[in-house]
Amino acid sequence: MDLAAFDYCLPEELIAQEPLADRAASRMLVVHRANQCWEDRAFRDFPSYLKAGDCLVLNDSRVFPARLFAHRAGTHSLPIGKRNPKRHEHLSGEVEVLLVRSLNRNHTEWTALVRPGRKMRVGERLRFGDGLEAEISSRGEFGERTIRFLTQGDPFPHFEKLGHVPLPPYIKRSDRAEDRERYQTVFAREPGSVAAPTAGLHFTPEILQACRARGAGIAYVTLHVGLGTFQPLRTEALEQARLHAEQFSITAENAAAMRGAQRLIMAGTTTVRAVETAAVRGPIEEQQGETDIFIYPGFEFRATRALLTNFHLPRTSLLLLVCAFAGTELTLAAYRHAVAQRYRFYSYGDCMLIL
Repeated sequence: MDLAAFDYCLPEELIAQEPLADRAASRMLVVHRANQCWEDRAFRDFPSYLKAGDCLVLNDSRVFPARLFAHRAGTHSLPIGKRNPKRHEHLSGEVEVLLVRSLNRNHTEWTALVRPGRKMRVGERLRFGDGLEAEISSRGEFGERTIRFLTQGDPFPHFEKLGHVPLPPYIKRSDRAEDRERYQTVFAREPGSVAAPTAGLHFTPEILQACRARGAGIAYVTLHVGLGTFQPLRTEALEQARLHAEQFSITAENAAAMRGAQRLIMAGTTTVRAVETAAVRGPIEEQQGETDIFIYPGFEFRATRALLTNFHLPRTSLLLLVCAFAGTELTLAAYRHAVAQRYRFYSYGDCMLIL
């Protein structure tokens, strides 16, 4: 199966650069698999598609300020707040570090993407400011490094003080203070994601209450979004592609809620990956671990019955997952309709509900 079959044309001006003032004001393209058709609706209509016996599944992972700037030990360091004046433009001697995955319980060792990476050798130290330092402990492919923070205690307070919201590269602006709240779901709980589970960004407390009023239950999974979600596929032959592993967990209470539902409606591709990983082993049970599940056309869905998702980049694992669920021809036709109707695309954009 060739990756080139999962491409589409998108005018750059349709890539949303800003969130809407009202989370729930997005448009929603509703795709009906059985009838091979779609309808243009608004996200506020989402609760009307739920009924008693349904269970809406949400990813409660929290995005943390994972984009940090440092200087190599021995080079001049600018005061905090003076760094990175323009997005993607580095100052002399500056190193950009994107933390993507915690490797131990006290969060002092991380897999990270480092730019510029070629000069960063094993053993080299990075100074971030505020007394935070790290050491490169190993090298990987495609700019990946393992870094170890040389600090006592939890480094997350340093991340909160020094870090930037890791907005996707197709958002062509620097992050702002308001992104810390807006590039975050209202139900986010456990910090660990370096990208938002974007289907969840549309929900407000009022919309969630409207879902409950329809008789639907709500369950949560935690999948910390990392390289497995946003790293580009590096092979044209899908059968040879592999995704990075991401950490996930499902509590006993939430597993029971999903087992007792007549229909599971997944909010986002990350919830699909977590729940389908659990369902491969049989009835959904309490568990935690890692998943590198790669879902593309031909995959047998065991749990997912409906999917709410944003519009995804061409030739990505996220688009392939949607094509696996809705069918490639129907999905790409719906995307062409969304382009023609000027839907807003990607993280801060509109959404589609696949039934």
